[in-house]
Amino acid sequence: MPRFLITKGCRPRNVYLTHAKCLVAIEAWIAVRLERSWGVCGGAEYRGLRPDSKLVLTHKGQSFELAFKHRELESGPEVYRACDALQQTISRLYRQAGIKQGSSHSGRRSLAARVLAATGDVETVQTILGRQCLDHSKPYLTVDPETVRQAFELAL
Repeated sequence: MPRFLITKGCRPRNVYLTHAKCLVAIEAWIAVRLERSWGVCGGAEYRGLRPDSKLVLTHKGQSFELAFKHRELESGPEVYRACDALQQTISRLYRQAGIKQGSSHSGRRSLAARVLAATGDVETVQTILGRQCLDHSKPYLTVDPETVRQAFELAL
């Protein structure tokens, strides 16, 4: 099963790592993988890792198993595959990086807010978030009250 089939909306997703502590944690994890020869190819390309290997593995160096999830929707029952263990591992990476309350969405919100503040371009935020519809980007956009105050001053 292609990896993107387990994402929300079954679309490929990009992950932009910007937090310095996350980068340090990822670097340490890559060093562990290279030391233990988990998913390595020996070449310099892809930092010595096989491009088809997953970044996050179990403590035994294997891929996480995808468990079936059952949801009861208004339209009827739905069964899909998801990976709770992977989400727990990502949460653990956040904690190890010193980010007390973190999730993929809090990181997306922070990134969206920072890009919006830096560029003022909502379409750029939409592209980074991988959203097809601008309305779907709005929940990730928070505007700093100071930015709102400055905008009013400029307008008046």
